[in-house]
Amino acid sequence: MPSFKIWLSAARPRTLPLSISGILVGGGLALQEGAFNWTVFLLSLFATLGFQIISNYANDYGDGLKGTDNKDRVGPVRAMQSGLLTESQLRWAIILTSVFTTSIVVVLIYTAFGGDQLLLSLLFMILGIAAIISAIKYTVGKSAYGYRGLGDIFVFIFFGIIGVCGSFYLFAQFLSIYQFLPAITIGALSTMVLHLNNMRDREADQKVGKNTLAVYLGKDGSLRYHLILYVVAVLSWLTFLLMTAIDLLSYISLIAMIPLSMHMVKVYKTTSHVLLDPELKKVALSTFVLALLFFIGSYV
Repeated sequence: MPSFKIWLSAARPRTLPLSISGILVGGGLALQEGAFNWTVFLLSLFATLGFQIISNYANDYGDGLKGTDNKDRVGPVRAMQSGLLTESQLRWAIILTSVFTTSIVVVLIYTAFGGDQLLLSLLFMILGIAAIISAIKYTVGKSAYGYRGLGDIFVFIFFGIIGVCGSFYLFAQFLSIYQFLPAITIGALSTMVLHLNNMRDREADQKVGKNTLAVYLGKDGSLRYHLILYVVAVLSWLTFLLMTAIDLLSYISLIAMIPLSMHMVKVYKTTSHVLLDPELKKVALSTFVLALLFFIGSYV
């Protein structure tokens, strides 16, 4: 039986702070509207962590089966690739984590809507199931969308739009344009993390037929696309703050933009994208800090 340390490693803890950034922003927005609920917030965090862990297990499983994780792969060695976990063990981990996460989603929906709003409950249940399916289908199966350059779209939608706007709706049960602006920022920054990972692995992925957007765009196109994501993220966040900020404390989250700006300089100075692995942590943690500072600023 694999140890807890092996399962924890396969869950990829360094990806988890990024996954809850949308919930932190959604919670911050709810605080500003006086609609915050700690039970909904915590259940939303647990559900989102579940989605991310499912995705990580499925990514290990899918890439392992397809041979994408091989000796040419850049970055941390994966559990199935290294033989620490078998195909069967990972498959059962995906199933059990999916069942557990679905249970949390059911409790979350009932806590948010009660037993009266059946249509809304059904809609969010569908979104929860869609999130689980999307987490698995990124690399698993013949129609894995991560192998066809569609991963960026799904990350933007689920981490950004649904993560922020969906969680906010669970609190407040309404939406306006103000919630979509920070959702675009979190979606763009989360997509930057995925794209950075794909930029790093571009040459190795191309050899095994994993056609990510970075493979389609090539080195120069990938750089331009990365810059566009950064600009969209910054402009959306600044627009949101200018439209809603009520005091100087509201701008504290801009501190997180400093390492993101330094990251862009580093990316453009790095001649070989294989060397970009350390930048993944920088962007992911900066996104988390941005969301956390916004939540704290909204709370106090």
